Amino acid sequence: MSENVNKEQKINIELDEATAEGIYSNLAIINHSVSEFVVDFVTIMPGTPKARVKSRVILTPEHAKRFQKALADNIQRYENTHGEIPSNEPPQIPLNFGPTGEA
Repeated sequence: MSENVNKEQKINIELDEATAEGIYSNLAIINHSVSEFVVDFVTIMPGTPKARVKSRVILTPEHAKRFQKALADNIQRYENTHGEIPSNEPPQIPLNFGPTGEA
């Protein structure tokens, strides 16, 4: 009799109340180095010349690629159910906005 070596491992993920509320973002700025991808989530208010980074997520290149695939899969499922998401031109971002892509 052989024992199942590939037993499914379960992860208990906790979500505290403050994190569960989420943070609104209408702009993401992505930079990278050889070792990481940095995604800054920003909220820009119309007519306001200043914007603030509300959250920063740092990913390894491997996790960034997994995130890209998962996001693309979810967008496809959403559009299959609700129709194509319209894509408008993004706002112009100054070239000196945000961190550089160096580690």
